[in-house]
Amino acid sequence: MTKRVILPIIVLSQFCCTSLWFAGNAVMSDLIIAFGLPTDALSSLTSAVQFGFISGTLIFALLMIADRFSPSLVFFVCAILGALCNYFTIFEGNNLSTLLLFRFLTGFFLAGIYPVGMKIASDYYQKGLGKSLGYLVGALVIGTAFPHLLKSIQSLDYFHNSQDSQSIFSWRLVIQATSLIAVLGGVLMFAFVPNRSINRSGKSAQKIKLTAFFQVFKSANFRSAAFGYFGHMWELYTFWAFVPIILLTYSELHPEINLNISFLSFLIIGLGSFACVIGGYLSERFGTKKIAFASLSLSALCCLVSPLIFYADSYFLLITFLIFWGLVVIADSPLFSTLVAQSAISELKGTALTIVNCIGFAITIVSIQFINMLSDFPNFINEKYIFTFLALGPFLGLVALRGKADK
Repeated sequence: MTKRVILPIIVLSQFCCTSLWFAGNAVMSDLIIAFGLPTDALSSLTSAVQFGFISGTLIFALLMIADRFSPSLVFFVCAILGALCNYFTIFEGNNLSTLLLFRFLTGFFLAGIYPVGMKIASDYYQKGLGKSLGYLVGALVIGTAFPHLLKSIQSLDYFHNSQDSQSIFSWRLVIQATSLIAVLGGVLMFAFVPNRSINRSGKSAQKIKLTAFFQVFKSANFRSAAFGYFGHMWELYTFWAFVPIILLTYSELHPEINLNISFLSFLIIGLGSFACVIGGYLSERFGTKKIAFASLSLSALCCLVSPLIFYADSYFLLITFLIFWGLVVIADSPLFSTLVAQSAISELKGTALTIVNCIGFAITIVSIQFINMLSDFPNFINEKYIFTFLALGPFLGLVALRGKADK
């Protein structure tokens, strides 16, 4: 099968499987009502997926799973198991403990999907990798936003009974649909993308190297790319997580405006996929590092000017600003992954990508909890200034990108 055909398959598979990520978030309010959960369960269920992903990437990295076994097979197995864990959340006998477990396991198996998908792409497309990963991360963005689109369908009048206003399009269908397409994505990857994971000697990496976790950071180029990515991650998922909350807050301040929060969340997050693709093409013309630096600078600027926008009495200005922020906050993600893959040791490329993802997503939990903590103490800081603290990550990332290169 030609490379021209393989890239769309990788992209489609990535989209299908990463839809598992925010499937629980899209129906979070329904989960709380259906299983009689406390309202503070929302943050716990949100963090469970991230903790699962971090645990998975840590174990995958230490065991060098993506470099010792066929990446397509790893992707397939994790897609099936992740889909099952996601599906189990609709069982009638669930409680908070079981839901936390299923969301944790879903995140755990996503560790064999997202970084492994990037590993597969980097094996096939060493030339023009920025463009290829632009499509791949774009698929992740659409996959992440897709459950919000499914949830928005539930709110349409067409899907409600006229007598009791109950949705015909059940929230359980959102979970079932995301599980089904995740299985499809795993099958596509396994069936049509053969293993091409070889090192310079022509052999797959076989032995576990417990020092690999530290070995990959010896390169100054790798450290620069990795720390730039860490700064980017401080901002990214916190922004995504708080988009619905920002919209909800605005709708409460302006009840005369009827917002479809789920659809707008899908739009703001999902349009970032186009920024990933465009950034990939621009990187071929102007250089990967330059475009990553420009994107990270613009997203830092959005953090700093957010207080001027969020409470301006203009719906159009708010939505336009959030869409722009949604574009620049993700545009550099495939570029950082490109820099990481290109600067990593060839036989440890999959492990290097997994390690960077592990640390990056650990940072997202700290960031989300930090911003959430600030929002709980309005007397300590005015809530409109909270998101300015997200600029800390991009600032440190920009400093890292300007670091010295390997000699």
